[in-house]
Amino acid sequence: MPLPPPLPRDELHFRHVEMRGYRRLDGLYDIEAHFTDTKSNNLSLSEKTVPAGVPIHDMWLRLVVDEELTVHDVIAVTDASPFPICPEATQSLAAIKGLRIGAGWSRAVKERLNRSDNCTHLAELLMPLATTAYQTLAPLRHSRPARLDANGRPVQIDTCYAYSSKREVVMRRYPRHYDGPAAK
Repeated sequence: MPLPPPLPRDELHFRHVEMRGYRRLDGLYDIEAHFTDTKSNNLSLSEKTVPAGVPIHDMWLRLVVDEELTVHDVIAVTDASPFPICPEATQSLAAIKGLRIGAGWSRAVKERLNRSDNCTHLAELLMPLATTAYQTLAPLRHSRPARLDANGRPVQIDTCYAYSSKREVVMRRYPRHYDGPAAK
């Protein structure tokens, strides 16, 4: 179901984000993002004017991860940016090599990427790119027994709305750990 119809309006900005996950022949996984930002009107910057519809940002980002979602490599390219110096920031992303996508990912990324040394747009992409990596490897995870915490409880419980210990997904998949209302 789409959103309700809006009031009359004019589009000012369009961000297109595309993310994909791939299995590589060497057993690793490429998780890629490409995004562009365009304006509906010409944009005058201090160093140039970007015509309407021409990307002000055109950036690519690839994470290379293993089955445990540990980052082996990160590659970024900036094809369009507001300032000629912006593409130099891509090298700062190497600081996330060795991190594991999972609980604490956002905090760890922010700790490793000094704001004045990196590109805000590429750093922001790392959060939804982590989700894309997680979804890319979901079939592999689902083919294995559930990961358990020290108390024998599946770690997936209470990680989102559907997997709340009070909801029917947990009641069906992990009845022993369900603590919601009694089943009807």
